[in-house]
Amino acid sequence: MRSLLLPIVICVSVLIARAAVAADVMIVATYHMASPGQDLHNFRADDVLRSNRQHEIVDVARALATFKPTLVAVESPARGGEAAKVEKYTEYLDNRLPESRNEVVQIGFRLARMLNLREVWGIDVEGDFPYDAVRQFAAMHPPALPERLDAMNATVERMLDGLNRVLANGTIGAALRYMNEPKRIADGQSFYRSLLLFGAGPTQPGQALLDAWVSRNNAICARLVQLVRRDDRVIVVYGAGHAYLLRQCVLEMPGFNLVEANDYLPH
Repeated sequence: MRSLLLPIVICVSVLIARAAVAADVMIVATYHMASPGQDLHNFRADDVLRSNRQHEIVDVARALATFKPTLVAVESPARGGEAAKVEKYTEYLDNRLPESRNEVVQIGFRLARMLNLREVWGIDVEGDFPYDAVRQFAAMHPPALPERLDAMNATVERMLDGLNRVLANGTIGAALRYMNEPKRIADGQSFYRSLLLFGAGPTQPGQALLDAWVSRNNAICARLVQLVRRDDRVIVVYGAGHAYLLRQCVLEMPGFNLVEANDYLPH
């Protein structure tokens, strides 16, 4: 009887421990403001250091500050398998950091300083993205698969074109609201799920890419949830491509509440 009860007691203890870690988490999906050109689909942004854009980013930070976050996490490397304090934030607080267009600085650091937070946390984990194998598989199965891959890529490009139109005629706040619409985030995930079409028998490049992408985002979310403590209010500033899986992780994590960014972002 004792041997049967022990696993039950352990499971109950784990659930109680998880329930004690109650936190509100907001995933703020953003474009890469420095336009580094390192993604499969890249967006060429105008210069966020322009005076009008700087005012708009201040408005974004002030709006997010009303959420009263106790912790800010960003797309900066974790170290030693754990979330890590972003060292450049200290330079930023001391006004020693050179000008940067990166959204980590423009939104993450700015928001944290506005809230008098002593640190900003990096939770990023690198991962493979074996897209070439998918493209090569498609090329070997014309015309259906190359056309399907082109259509998938075109859908993403149309979303980026929409973002470009919003930015051309509006503010950075409006652009971030566009990117943080839950339906648009879900639609963006269809690109990754559709990768499962690219494979046959033992050759499954689409599955391999999807597995790698999900694994990376699970690793990122692991660093996030292990960092969070009871009653924390967390803002996570991250590239929009990660938003769906990070949101899913928070939604499914016992004791964690997903807060919609668009409930706070300015128009």
